[in-house]
Amino acid sequence: MERSIFTALIGGLLGITAFGSLALVGAVPGSPTPPPSRPEGEWRLLDPVTYENISVFPVVSSYSQDTSPFLTLEEGLATGEVAVREQGSETMVRGRDGRPVYIPQPSSGASVNQLVLINRSRRPLLLLAGELVSGGKQDRVIGKDRIVPAGGPPLPLDVFCVEHGRWTGSAQFAAANTIVHPSVRERAAVDQQQTEVWDAVRNGTTAKAAPAAPAPRLTMGDIQGAIASNGRTEAYEKIYESRAVGVSIDDFVDEVQRRFASATSGLKGERVVGVVVAYGGDVAWSDIFASGDLFDHYWRKLLRSYSVEALTRPSYRMAASRENASEFLRRLNGREVQETEPGVYRWREIKEGQLAQIELDALQPKSITLHRLLLHRTS
Repeated sequence: MERSIFTALIGGLLGITAFGSLALVGAVPGSPTPPPSRPEGEWRLLDPVTYENISVFPVVSSYSQDTSPFLTLEEGLATGEVAVREQGSETMVRGRDGRPVYIPQPSSGASVNQLVLINRSRRPLLLLAGELVSGGKQDRVIGKDRIVPAGGPPLPLDVFCVEHGRWTGSAQFAAANTIVHPSVRERAAVDQQQTEVWDAVRNGTTAKAAPAAPAPRLTMGDIQGAIASNGRTEAYEKIYESRAVGVSIDDFVDEVQRRFASATSGLKGERVVGVVVAYGGDVAWSDIFASGDLFDHYWRKLLRSYSVEALTRPSYRMAASRENASEFLRRLNGREVQETEPGVYRWREIKEGQLAQIELDALQPKSITLHRLLLHRTS
């Protein structure tokens, strides 16, 4: 009897992992299946917030990492602590006072798929795949989660074009306060192919619908008409304009946000740190952060992106269950690919069947997982 109790205790302790890795708690072999509300490590899944064809499951935690040492792209561009320029059109160097100095390079042309970024703040800069940077010769989207250290040299940054037709403009870039919707973000973060990114922009969703599926509220024709409404340029941000697409995305977002705020208002000693998103009965996407503060910073932009995806998918009124969402969050068992900048960050990707999991770890001031992305691939 004593031996059985001791064994169970040891098994339970070994099964618990820190929130930094966002792993699920393993059940003791032979034990009954735990209820969906059981804490998963340091976080748990709430009932879904459902509106029309979207279900958003809040992920909450009683423990939050300190993410204040990190600067976001929106903050950095707004304050001037982060500068972005076209790659090849000029050379950007760091001056003695830390400010960027631009040296024209007339003999070389700007590159579509690379920008140059300098972080002149005292904090490391967090970049998320799918963040839109507007300006320059074309609007671009960040291709991969990463961290840019403070005080480093100008960094060549891989990006993808989301605006066809324009190749002129000022040298200035600004944060667009936009994260592209999941179908486009998947093509940038996982497939990393420019042609597939642009196909996803034009088509809206890349998810395959059943032959008799209910029509989406935002059709491919609506999107293609909207992005082409700028004359010779095809601009991604037009998708978010109600007048251009004939659908009020902001009304959709506001209603989901109202329900989400109501569902999470009674939390005691916990914060929302992420979400799992389903369209109809299909669990499709998850963004989870190391802190409630970091989630709050990105939440409105993420919700707008999820809503665009919902409007481009068939308008099924069915809803995924919490059990479906919990199963979706299991740690994948597949080949892992890593990229590391020693002392700065580690990027990890695992693929298993149609699922892909990407995690970004900060290595300083201590090792934490800042962002975890899990998605059901549409390709």
